[in-house]
Amino acid sequence: MAERVQKVLAQAGYGSRREIESWIEQGRIEINGKPARLGDKVELTDEIRLNGKPVRRTLDLAPRRILAYNKPEGEICTRDDPEGRSTVFAKLPPVKNGRWIIVGRLDINSSGLILFTTDGELANRLMHPSSEIEREYAVRVLGELSDDHYRQLREGVQLDDGPARFDDIVDGGGQGVNHWYYVLLHEGRNREVRRLFDAVGVTVNRLIRTRFGNLFLPRNLPQGQWRELGEKDINHVLAMVGMDEALPESPRSTKKTTRKKTVRKKQSRKKTSRQAKR
Repeated sequence: MAERVQKVLAQAGYGSRREIESWIEQGRIEINGKPARLGDKVELTDEIRLNGKPVRRTLDLAPRRILAYNKPEGEICTRDDPEGRSTVFAKLPPVKNGRWIIVGRLDINSSGLILFTTDGELANRLMHPSSEIEREYAVRVLGELSDDHYRQLREGVQLDDGPARFDDIVDGGGQGVNHWYYVLLHEGRNREVRRLFDAVGVTVNRLIRTRFGNLFLPRNLPQGQWRELGEKDINHVLAMVGMDEALPESPRSTKKTTRKKTVRKKQSRKKTSRQAKR
């Protein structure tokens, strides 16, 4: 059955649909010797070339892999950096017949959970705004939020790229001039958490992503290290975006990385706060 070329390449692990669509516009993809156009569909018998090299369609049968990575501050979320700064891709394991695709970028001054996958279609769905996947952050600020701050951040403020708000804010406690809060939102706009606090005049001095959808940052995963998800956790990720089709499980996918999602309580928040301070 014919499918759009960007979907075929995404499923094969070459990149996300958005990336591949940009490659089509740049003339980097050919179908049967002719430049591909947005909307073109391909059959199994069609020859696809990327940058002049044949696309190996057998990649569709490669294992779907997902990594949870604990990003430290100071790393950037690009494959290569002209300034020579450390990137989140540098420490990842090699991939045969594909590459790692990042899900949920963080800015250089933020840390915490980032997902990587070899499945471009899955990456596209996880990042698409229509999926409305929750992201949770531990945020340390100078001072404490006033009642007016709570009201503004929950009701919404105007940012450069449109209105934004937190779905929830929970007090995480603190000592001295610093105070921790846990915030929840379902968008992935650039630096949105920091910009929301900036909009109400509150300074953020530390930001950690603690959850993406139903995946929590593993408490025993050190910064700068990754852990591969097992079959059960991969199925949880697929369920978030309504993907039920199965691919072969990676032989390395054996460890659990999630814990049961529970209602946020002050006691559990204090535990995470102590971990963040360490």
